[in-house]
Amino acid sequence: MWDYLQNLSFWDWLGFGTVLLILEVFGAGGYLLWIGVAAAAVGILTYIAPTLSWELQFLLFAVFAVCTALYWWRRQRSVWRKSDQPGLNMRGSELIGQTFVVHDAIVDGRGKIKVGDGVWMVVGPDTPAGDRVRVIAQDGAILKVQAL
Repeated sequence: MWDYLQNLSFWDWLGFGTVLLILEVFGAGGYLLWIGVAAAAVGILTYIAPTLSWELQFLLFAVFAVCTALYWWRRQRSVWRKSDQPGLNMRGSELIGQTFVVHDAIVDGRGKIKVGDGVWMVVGPDTPAGDRVRVIAQDGAILKVQAL
């Protein structure tokens, strides 16, 4: 084993990087991609400087893996923050502040309102069908309303 480690070539690192990239194809979510890139970078450095000791090669691999993982994490985090559609997958939040007609009377604090071609469950003060209510909050799939 020690003999193998002392004679690592660039082919070993490129092979390792290739295996990681192949495993990434099967759905690792981006994690193995950057570690595979780090292994390929060490392979390139080992090709340029074949006299690098195996300890230095592993140290470089660790540093590159951490740097590429941090790069990926920061990039993903900035993408998550900057969305051109901030309300995406938050259905109902765009209804806050709007008024609607009660579809099924609100009895014992629960009822339904008509929104477009759909019906939403609501909680709020008892209100007969046909009256108007304003949406004041959202709790999952249930809207909180107040009578007008």
